[in-house]
Amino acid sequence: MTEPRSDAGVPAFWRALGLPGIVDVHVHFMPQRLMSAVWEYFDEAGPLIGTDWPIRYRDSEEERLAFLRGLGVRAFTSLLYPHRPGMAESLNEWAAGFAARVPECVQTATFFPEPGVEDYVVRALDAGARIFKVHLQVGGFDPRAEELDPVWGTLADAGVPALVHAGSGPVANGYTGPGPFGEVLARHPRLTTVVAHLGAPEFDGFFALADRYDRVHLDTTMTFTRFGDMGSFPAALLPRLRDLGLAGRILLGTDFPNIPYAYAHQLEALAALDLGDDWLRSVCWHGPAAFFGLS
Repeated sequence: MTEPRSDAGVPAFWRALGLPGIVDVHVHFMPQRLMSAVWEYFDEAGPLIGTDWPIRYRDSEEERLAFLRGLGVRAFTSLLYPHRPGMAESLNEWAAGFAARVPECVQTATFFPEPGVEDYVVRALDAGARIFKVHLQVGGFDPRAEELDPVWGTLADAGVPALVHAGSGPVANGYTGPGPFGEVLARHPRLTTVVAHLGAPEFDGFFALADRYDRVHLDTTMTFTRFGDMGSFPAALLPRLRDLGLAGRILLGTDFPNIPYAYAHQLEALAALDLGDDWLRSVCWHGPAAFFGLS
């Protein structure tokens, strides 16, 4: 498989695999005021960033949508998340409107440990939410919080996944790592989960959770790229990465637009693993398309 060396080469990459495009489970769209604030935080290399992180795709919403469509990204999320109480429900309303006008978007929602969280999560589900973003690092909260226990149970019962940034990359806090979220899974073993960034840098611990719970998936976001602040993936886990990928449990994610390199570099890095074309087909299309119930 020829690795795409630039964004212009992405369509040739998926066509060579015999695919109709790619599906990206880890894409950020949010209200522009909030997106601008996120970009400013990255510009300042704040404490949750820890290093220079120049945003490559600092374009308008319409330009970003046109870019993804031009690459052949047939479906993507609009991951957004609160950093304090009182934000989540309005973000969910915005995300529902965004998905209604962008047919490629898988409707996304979020939540925060606060009074009323179970009620607005149910409202988001009723409004069509198909995945929930949970950012333990930015939110700075414990996934085992009492208010969240019924929420995890509701999502488990609904079969709606949570995409959780639970790893400690790039900077740890007291609630990251496989321990706290592992306790959530022990209490709710039927919870469908996507662990962002393959759980970097605690790869071993999160892969162990995937071995224990068959509804745990992992996304590739930023892993294997030249941007090294997410940790080095252990060579000993490559056979497990291959097996989970072929089983549809490793899903393509990129973090677009908040990345300091070309979109194509994530695909280039995955192809360079030399795990086979069937693995790439599963990671870039079959796995995430099945995960979201796409034809």
